[in-house]
Amino acid sequence: MATILVVDDERVICELLKEVLSRHGHEVYTALSGRQALETYTTHRPDAMIVDLRMPEMNGIELLKQLRLVDPVATVMMLTGQGTDEMESQARELGVTDFLRKGLSLDAVVQSINRLSHRPRGAREVLLPPTQGSHKRPKGESILVVDDERMIRDLLQEYFGIRGFQVRTAQDGAEALALVADQPPQVIILDMYMPGMSGVDVLAELRVRQYKGKVIVLTASQDEQLLQQSLNLGSVDVMSKPVDLERLSLAIHVGLALA
Repeated sequence: MATILVVDDERVICELLKEVLSRHGHEVYTALSGRQALETYTTHRPDAMIVDLRMPEMNGIELLKQLRLVDPVATVMMLTGQGTDEMESQARELGVTDFLRKGLSLDAVVQSINRLSHRPRGAREVLLPPTQGSHKRPKGESILVVDDERMIRDLLQEYFGIRGFQVRTAQDGAEALALVADQPPQVIILDMYMPGMSGVDVLAELRVRQYKGKVIVLTASQDEQLLQQSLNLGSVDVMSKPVDLERLSLAIHVGLALA
């Protein structure tokens, strides 16, 4: 087992990585900012850190510079979606062990973290705990996650899958509509901003097709007109990013109860 500190300004990334890595035998701490990360690292001295490259106030590079003053040999993996070559070069000079692309599959991320647990200071066996505690749900309670970020799709699939839901994913609106036509889910978790077909476009098409399930829209925008549009098209809830997983779970249960 390894102790890991996940640092990302997106709460959903922190919470979901904690959920997944904990189930693979690791002890996981989270921080939503560079300053919080430094405090947590000083207190707990984790074996490894996963650090988002782009964060407000203190980005991953600045955090690394501060961290090296505390621990010159701390093990750090950089999580990046849009990092420049210059930033990645800086990170390597500061001793980053590896880069985790946000487009990687969840399995690839877990394998990278598991490799870190086998460091010279002591072999650690990574075990996948049994799924006893995952609450089985009635067959047919299904969720479709629609998001152009692969890591978000994989993490939400893992999170709700271990809670007994049948979870499918789609990377864009066209794929989502094809999956709905094949087998309509009871709940759709829909990202508002996607290339090609936006969340509003998907909602409009779902209405045309007389989709009877519930839709939960995820958005980082505070555009009131856009939010009202999505509500008018039949979404059961609109949730701001970063997503609160407890609230998302509650919204899904409400949607299922209404169904």
